[in-house]
Amino acid sequence: MAKSESPIDKVLKYIKSNGVKFVDLKFMDFPGQWQHFTVPVTQFNTGSFEDGYGFDGSSIRGWKPINESDMLIIPDPSTMFVDPFIDQPTISLICDVYEPATKEKYTRCPRNIAQKAEAYLTSTGIADTVYYGPEAEFFVFDDVRFDSQPNSQFYFVDSIEGRWNSGKDEAPNLGYKPRFKEGYFPVPPTDALMDLRNEMVTNLINCGVDVEAQHHEVASGGQCEIDLRFQPLVKSADQLLMFKYIVKNTAKKNNRTVTYMPKPIFGDNGSGMHVHTSLWKKGKPLFPGSGYAGLSEMALYFIGGLLKHAPSLLAFTNPTTNSYKRLVPGFEAPVNLAYSQRNRSASIRIPMYSSSPKAKRVEFRCPDPSCNPYLGFAAMLMAGLDGITNRIDPGDPLDKDIYDMEPEELVNVPSTPGSLGEALECLRNDHDYLLKGDVFTEDVIETWIKYKIDKEVKPMALQPHPYEFGLYYDV
Repeated sequence: MAKSESPIDKVLKYIKSNGVKFVDLKFMDFPGQWQHFTVPVTQFNTGSFEDGYGFDGSSIRGWKPINESDMLIIPDPSTMFVDPFIDQPTISLICDVYEPATKEKYTRCPRNIAQKAEAYLTSTGIADTVYYGPEAEFFVFDDVRFDSQPNSQFYFVDSIEGRWNSGKDEAPNLGYKPRFKEGYFPVPPTDALMDLRNEMVTNLINCGVDVEAQHHEVASGGQCEIDLRFQPLVKSADQLLMFKYIVKNTAKKNNRTVTYMPKPIFGDNGSGMHVHTSLWKKGKPLFPGSGYAGLSEMALYFIGGLLKHAPSLLAFTNPTTNSYKRLVPGFEAPVNLAYSQRNRSASIRIPMYSSSPKAKRVEFRCPDPSCNPYLGFAAMLMAGLDGITNRIDPGDPLDKDIYDMEPEELVNVPSTPGSLGEALECLRNDHDYLLKGDVFTEDVIETWIKYKIDKEVKPMALQPHPYEFGLYYDV
């Protein structure tokens, strides 16, 4: 029998057979942005997957100080894709970060945390695979400007689709602009981004990302969604970062810009990232059963864990101050910590599209696309597993439309935190479930809280807001 080709051999063979000139090495910083540096193929060989490449990590956000800044990255050969945006023939590889002295994976590397979460799942014996299917919404703008000075602040975003441009002299203005909150599924010409999304999907597929569908989203002003096929935890996070990279660069090639900010436009829908998840063991799904909405007891306990830990969990799944401009009570946002079949006003929904056991899953609707997926997905898994091991009862489902309920009916329904600061305080007080199996560490939790407070919460609290001038200038 012929020996199967290893992932390393496949990478080296592809480089040789396709005239590749450069290898781009991508890795994740602490808050959740891809970083990279590039080596010519003359500096890349079999040893690259063992010895890696050293670099200075002192300027990477959330990492160690300058006196401990030497770091090492080692590429994962299974993650190769051809970069369609670089002029010279270039392949990209996603890398893991290591301590050079010990050759141990760096504890603050988000991908390492996700890998430890997968290993912990297997060690519990509960399941051997967790699947995630994220739905990351985004806006496509034609123009964006912003600035913050001691004496002035402003932001400006614009889209040819924006309803606010219905009276603009566009020489000519053709009038096809989605009404506010009515951008869901219109056909062209109202949907002006069909060709762009198809180009995005084509680039994603060519890079090995499995896409299920694309469509316009609810908001006016260019809100879109492209749905990715579910994958195991680490691969799903890898592909979500590929997704962001490819979507942004496809837009830029078309002289447009994409943002994954949860709430870039006032008065219209924000961008969420509903995450579908399920546990499997030996190729069989563990969430179907005879309970509510066709769920197993295990699935209900998983939901119980998500609901119990959601206030602290949101420090990772909704990690920006802007995240809480979307999670506002009284609007179409999943702020009520309840679960339901079909009901999209609950923070956890059990989709009922299919009767197939393989399709049975839980949809967590709170997260948004500013999330670092390695940390967010790992934290979701740890919360769900805590629910299973401690048999946490999720309570009764809430099948009413929450937005039509009277205030007194919601008294006993807990809500999501009202700000990033509140979520971080919840994380400070509730994170033991994350420490199991050494998946997260006290250092990671403490560094995350400190970074977010120092770099985001406090600076935002100190800034005068333009709207305050309208409220208070004449006091």
